[in-house]
Amino acid sequence: MVILDINLPDGDGFQFCRWIKARSNISVLFLSARDLEEDVLNGYETGADDYVTKPFSMKILLKKISVILSREIKKPNIYDDGFLKIDFELGAAQIEGNTCSVTPTEYHILKKLIEHKGQLLTYSVLLDSLWEEGIQFLDKHVLAVNINRLRKKIETEGHHYISNVYGMGYIWK
Repeated sequence: MVILDINLPDGDGFQFCRWIKARSNISVLFLSARDLEEDVLNGYETGADDYVTKPFSMKILLKKISVILSREIKKPNIYDDGFLKIDFELGAAQIEGNTCSVTPTEYHILKKLIEHKGQLLTYSVLLDSLWEEGIQFLDKHVLAVNINRLRKKIETEGHHYISNVYGMGYIWK
């Protein structure tokens, strides 16, 4: 969770909130002296989960934090873009509502890539993180074979998810 003020020494809290929300699902709570209605509404519009104005009651702030964090725990662990749906708790994938059979190795690769959406996962970082989860690849060529099999299962003409950065690794778009 991020607790954020609107007035930052090096920028605008609203822009920073947008930046955070574009890159992750982390909760944001604004804590600010700016109590104008338009500031509060702008906070919510940028993706904040709550907005608390100063001065504030510490008990109320702690309760709001507790409520927001309890929502985080209850959020379903699902990736769904309307075409591809992956339920990480069940380890199941669907394409346009139809079951897509993925191996445990492919599932772990999907999970890692989606957790780091938009970020380059180098071969070594990806191999190390999969090794920690019990997937024992010998080298990047075995990884490439599994990525290619996965692409054939989940990608179509209009839906490309995994990009190869030649000589470096992979990115989930």
